Amino acid sequence: MPNNDATSLSRYIMIGGFLGAGKTTAVGKLAQHLTQNSVRVGLITNDQAGGLVDTKLLRSQGFATEEIAGGCFCCRFNTLVDAAGKLTQSTRPDVFIAEPVGSCTDLVATVTYPLRRMYGDNFLIAPLSVLVDPIRARRVFGLEAGGNFSSKVVYIFKKQLEEADVIVISKCDLLSTDHYQELETVLSTEFPHARIFGISSRHQTGLDAWFNYITSSEQEARSTMAVDYDVYADGEALLGWLNATVSLSAKEEFDANDFLKALAGEVQRRLIQQDAEIAHFKMTFSPDDSLSGELASINLVRNDHVPEIGMALEEPTNSGQLIINLRAETAPDDLAKIMRDSLEIIADKFASLSAKVEHEEHFRPGRPTPTHRDIQLA
Repeated sequence: MPNNDATSLSRYIMIGGFLGAGKTTAVGKLAQHLTQNSVRVGLITNDQAGGLVDTKLLRSQGFATEEIAGGCFCCRFNTLVDAAGKLTQSTRPDVFIAEPVGSCTDLVATVTYPLRRMYGDNFLIAPLSVLVDPIRARRVFGLEAGGNFSSKVVYIFKKQLEEADVIVISKCDLLSTDHYQELETVLSTEFPHARIFGISSRHQTGLDAWFNYITSSEQEARSTMAVDYDVYADGEALLGWLNATVSLSAKEEFDANDFLKALAGEVQRRLIQQDAEIAHFKMTFSPDDSLSGELASINLVRNDHVPEIGMALEEPTNSGQLIINLRAETAPDDLAKIMRDSLEIIADKFASLSAKVEHEEHFRPGRPTPTHRDIQLA
């Protein structure tokens, strides 16, 4: 853990939100903003399994990043503390930015309050920010029709917002002014304690106001929310989880950007056929012949969303590593079959391309069992 005096405490900023809310992009923007202002930053990513696209993306931007796998921060509290210690030894961050698993909630009682109680001499705890995808939120709160999750998954979605000190409506560029105001009204009515910010990471709007608030404020004490851990566990268990790494190689050069788009489209088509609601599907491809750490990335957050290339490679390549993270409300075995079948079909469309699965994990998250749970701020 950091060993700072009272005048140089490290700030701990946690940015949560449901799968596909835009957390990793926002974390990268915040880290870039702080770095440009000569603030040393350490990032901590989190997932139910190893091999995170988020970690790859953030490290590719040059940020010191530790990855915690095998459960949410709440269930891996000691590992979270250890990760902060590793970052302190290597980079001595002024600010830690932590991105929890997108299907987790109850983070105030199980993470930020225990941190304050046990390590208050080391950290200033910023207000908890929870990002929300505006289209998903409008559907959850009945403002528009479209694909949605079952009630127990929606329970987690709403609990994340209930505990938020700050609700960040991300991707505001997707909404008209009227639709944004309609959503903001619902959120402020449902969760009156939370400050609300609207941002667009893509268009660089609204970020400064949010960044200024979470880098200058501390989390205030209030009663922690009640959580039905049976419903919470059932909701997490409804989500299928797949992480995989795949080696791609070909005798002839191929366009990795085109491959990612084709693979994402094929997986999306098959999931829709099974009426499986996509929570988040993202991939990165790192070419073996890149000397500068370049990579390509693609992102899909809903069944009716178009897969979006986030980062693109300028040149074709012969080989590289593909990282796949897929979460959807369906059986994990179905995710694994869909992924393998799609890889085979799409690889056959590229001359001499072979796809070899090097590592794969597919499962349902286990019941969350927090290391600590403080019902009030110490």
